[in-house]
Amino acid sequence: MRMKYLPSQIMTFLHERGAKHNIIVLRRFFITLCVMIAAYSVIFHWLMEYEGKEHSWITGVYWTLTVMSTLGFGDITFSSDPGRIFSIIVLMSGVIFFLIMMPFTFIQHFYMPWLESQKKDMVPRRLPAGIRGHVLIVGSGPITLNLADDLARHGIRRVLLCNDPQTGLDLLDQGYEVAAGDHDDVKTYQKLHADTAAMLVVMDTDIRSTNIVFSAREAAPQVIIAAGVENPDATDILRLAGCNRVFQFHNVLGEAMARRVVRSSQRASIMGRFGRLVVAEAPVMHSSLAGKTLLECSLRERTGINVVGVWDRGAFQLPGPHTMLTESSVLVVAGTEKQVRMFDRLISEPEKTGMENVPVVILGGGRVGLAVARNLARRKIPAVIVDRQPHINSGAIPHVHGDAADLAVLEKAGIRKTRTIIITTHDDDANIYLTIYSRRLRPDAQILCRASLDRNVNGLHSAGADQVLSLASLVSNSIINLLAPDKMMMLNERLLVFRYTIRGQLQGKSLMECGIRNKTKCSVLAVRDHTGTMHVNPDPGYMFALGDALYLIGDSEAEERFRERYGIDSDLACADADLS
Repeated sequence: MRMKYLPSQIMTFLHERGAKHNIIVLRRFFITLCVMIAAYSVIFHWLMEYEGKEHSWITGVYWTLTVMSTLGFGDITFSSDPGRIFSIIVLMSGVIFFLIMMPFTFIQHFYMPWLESQKKDMVPRRLPAGIRGHVLIVGSGPITLNLADDLARHGIRRVLLCNDPQTGLDLLDQGYEVAAGDHDDVKTYQKLHADTAAMLVVMDTDIRSTNIVFSAREAAPQVIIAAGVENPDATDILRLAGCNRVFQFHNVLGEAMARRVVRSSQRASIMGRFGRLVVAEAPVMHSSLAGKTLLECSLRERTGINVVGVWDRGAFQLPGPHTMLTESSVLVVAGTEKQVRMFDRLISEPEKTGMENVPVVILGGGRVGLAVARNLARRKIPAVIVDRQPHINSGAIPHVHGDAADLAVLEKAGIRKTRTIIITTHDDDANIYLTIYSRRLRPDAQILCRASLDRNVNGLHSAGADQVLSLASLVSNSIINLLAPDKMMMLNERLLVFRYTIRGQLQGKSLMECGIRNKTKCSVLAVRDHTGTMHVNPDPGYMFALGDALYLIGDSEAEERFRERYGIDSDLACADADLS
């Protein structure tokens, strides 16, 4: 079978682009070699006649090949000096051509291209017929791979499209499902069944993304296409090309960081909504809750809000009545919008005199830093940006030029007085350095930090950041929330809200009898009954009926425990989650 397959491989290889040039080079080399062998054979006859010997033409070719290949059997030799000099010339040219040039020419112009062709064939160029509901991802950067990992973790089939065979092979070795093809070729998306895909995600430069979206839209008019954009001006162009959703991820990250700035007069920040259900978070720092237990705070009795989780420097825990709240704690609460507003008024207090004009210090004036500053300006919170560049597009927002690691520059920016420091550079190593430095200078300040990759989130928390927002997680959250509205909503890199429809195992039992929290570490936020009524923070005695939809919150491990015990929802049809 292998011998039958080899000729077809070679024929396929010979018809590839670039093969024609290699064949021409090889042909020229072998013609030159044949001319040389013929010339040496003729000269062999002349010199043998000069010595009074006579040989056939076949013998001349035989002698030339044995000398050039350094075999030298010794059965035919010259006795004169001209003949011996000729033998040396033939021998040296044979060493150069047969032992040096021929192997390298063959390897460079046949063997290596053939191996590359074989590597390309290892990466599939089409997906099997009948495939449906898969997600096609164009891109291979760290943030794209993080998205692929998150999709796989939630049971969503994803295929990475690569136009570079070597990159595709590397990704295959890492365990990713990969397909090869030109990004701007309509046939590529037809072979990958883009028309039956759940979504196409494009993570490339704005110009390349436009071409990709345009080509994919021609192949699959109905597929949902989502793309990230670097330049806000390219948003409309991508939409005109056929993109359904265009995300300015850096701006969204800047907005999310700005929302988390602690102000005495406003603390709760809404993370997401499911119909009437609102999930929010609120830092305890500098509030009346610090140093108290949840039982002492009596938040549910006073506002109706349910504290469903507590973050403390990156560690998430399900709270109990005796959970102690510290300055570094961040509460995750659930309730109706009215209950969240009551909770916000309860823990907020008027700004201290003179503190309302103290600016937030933003380290880094890139896209995220500028987005943070603009969002703070809309909230009428003053800010100052520290950046190495002498000129940045900060508008009316003050800008201090200098190195953020320079104490004099930080003092000029007001780090001794500010209540909040936001670190926004794209370099995670630099962010860890600046977090440690800022925490040493201001142990009492709120420090918000950006992480480009999820793997550095814990390191930034350990360095002293109160809250860390990951760009990679933001991308994954946006795509997954778009894929599965009302079924799942990722709140950050660990925490998510998901839906489960009651089946036989929980039917007819009360919330207390089920013991979901103790068994899975997930908290039930709300129940939507068969009439469509949403019961937010249901009582422990609430009885589950067949078809009720539960909304639960937990980290990825808790979600996995729940799904192993009770199963998963298979439909993605609902769409009442607010993902804005």
